[in-house]
Amino acid sequence: MSTQSTAPATSADSAAVARIQHRRTYLMCRPEHFTVSYTINPWMEPANPTDTAKAVAQWQKLYDTYLELGHEVHLIDPIEGLPDMVYTANGGFLIDGVAYGAKFRFAERVPEGPAFMEWFAANGFEVAEPVEVNEGEGDFLLVGDVILAGTGFRSTGDSHRELADVFGKEVVSLTLVDPRFYHLDTAIAVLDPVQGEGGVEHATIAYLPHAFDEASQAELARRYPDAIQVSDEDGAVFGLNSSSDGLNVIISPRAKGFEAQLRERGYNPILVDLSELLLGGGGIKCCTLELRR
Repeated sequence: MSTQSTAPATSADSAAVARIQHRRTYLMCRPEHFTVSYTINPWMEPANPTDTAKAVAQWQKLYDTYLELGHEVHLIDPIEGLPDMVYTANGGFLIDGVAYGAKFRFAERVPEGPAFMEWFAANGFEVAEPVEVNEGEGDFLLVGDVILAGTGFRSTGDSHRELADVFGKEVVSLTLVDPRFYHLDTAIAVLDPVQGEGGVEHATIAYLPHAFDEASQAELARRYPDAIQVSDEDGAVFGLNSSSDGLNVIISPRAKGFEAQLRERGYNPILVDLSELLLGGGGIKCCTLELRR
């Protein structure tokens, strides 16, 4: 990946180092049909009105921010009747030109899986069609050469084994226990892709400890001793559902504590409000699928 720019870390944290921006390629979907007409997570309340125009305007700000930062963004056409298609992170998981497709748990989202796989194939990716239930980068996060994989609410443990077979990488299963954080990308943010010495990651992720069972908490603490541990207050506003290029971290403006923690570690927080899309249970990362060739 091409390096864009660097920023010095502050002296507030001895573990801080210079941060390097990496160019990313993303897939997004304009929320032209966004609404909340059913309930498949605790954030969705069909009785509460949604404003599609506001959702589009907020999404546009995120899209424009990526372009301003020098990233490449592709678009998949929205499909009427699939209001959650805006959450492209759930549509698959891609590494080295291979796209492992999504197989959604809830019937309302099932048609999204084939739509995304069709887009991947049409845009030059080798598609691995899933057998097991999984919701793509919502539950699978690449950190260095390791894939963190969430289960407990959406993706099954069997999909973790399938994921390892497809990519030939170590897959670390983590169990989510709080229904508010039903996807892994609501409880972990990958801040830097660089792997540390001896296979130990240093300050490369941020996470919400209480979103996980005790065994998963212990595994995260062992693997990432210098990770940022985010407060419940910041987690509850989807502060961890963020997007990082190694230097710039796009986060919710309501995650004030997380914003301060990022600055202490030498990152550059950029605040983008997706409050309307949060009504559907999604935030910045949910709307952002990384395309890795």
